Amino acid sequence: MTNDAEPVTREPLNAHTPAAALAERVTPTRAFYVRNHFPMPKVDAASWRLRLPGREVALADLRAMPQRSLEVVLECAGNGRTRMSPLPPGTPWGERAVACAGFSGVPLRDLLPPLPPGTRELLFVGADEGEAHGKSMAYERSLPVERALHPDTLVVLAMNGEPLTPEHGAPARLLVPGWYGMASVKWLVEVRALREPFRGFYQAEHYVYREQRGGAPDAPVTTTRVKSLIAEPREGAQVRVGARVRVAGHAWSGAAAIRKVEVSDDGGRTWSAARLESPASPYAWTPWTFDWTPARPGRIALLARATDAAGNAQPLEAPWNALGYGNHECAHVDVDAR
Repeated sequence: MTNDAEPVTREPLNAHTPAAALAERVTPTRAFYVRNHFPMPKVDAASWRLRLPGREVALADLRAMPQRSLEVVLECAGNGRTRMSPLPPGTPWGERAVACAGFSGVPLRDLLPPLPPGTRELLFVGADEGEAHGKSMAYERSLPVERALHPDTLVVLAMNGEPLTPEHGAPARLLVPGWYGMASVKWLVEVRALREPFRGFYQAEHYVYREQRGGAPDAPVTTTRVKSLIAEPREGAQVRVGARVRVAGHAWSGAAAIRKVEVSDDGGRTWSAARLESPASPYAWTPWTFDWTPARPGRIALLARATDAAGNAQPLEAPWNALGYGNHECAHVDVDAR
């Protein structure tokens, strides 16, 4: 492993972003969380080709094209799964399977010839493959044509100004800003045009909200839900009663810009507005800060709640579903006031 992310599982490698790195506006590549479904493939950049409908392109072809750069939050759909009760199956992610970085690449639509009539989706195939639930498969995901052809859907070659690393999909990966990370297929090798909806394992069986609490119908996992994190103070920090404490973190949403972040120290009975900074791009997270003065000694739970411009707000409790996706409950840090 050539980065500083903290392993959750070793084979396949899945790793959290270190807590200290979450305080940064841009997450260093070495600290950026890692999500793999299968062992990482070994891809030879010199012989790599991306197969597209009606053509193939080499890495040199992509590098010669105009590049688009964006800062983007990527979050695993299972981020925060371990805070759900009862605990759903799946990789036991805490709350650090999220990060924000700068990505550069070619808009997918600039690579595609005219699509066949009746095309409804584009299928993206990664070089990673293995067994899941007794079946051999590659990692494959599809997107509706409209989302695939959005100018910000990129075939990415670089991360934080450097070529992609193997953990993050080198030599090229898909990037779907505003969607959970499962849509951004790594080690991309093929794009196919489909006339019917894709029904592959990681599309129709996994990455679906099933048996949602409250009785909502099953639905695919797509847009990142509004969420926040508290980077300062850290869990278990000691603070002084009557002394000002800087509370800081980030907020993001795939649906709309962040409108406000609020902080509570009384279990959500009352809330106070934090100060927002401008995000670096529409897809980057929004930094926020709040000056807090502890009024009582003891263990205090600090909560943060983000609301986006579409009116979506974080709930106090995790929105349970059978596969443990999309937990966007209020951020929570316990501190010790003395």
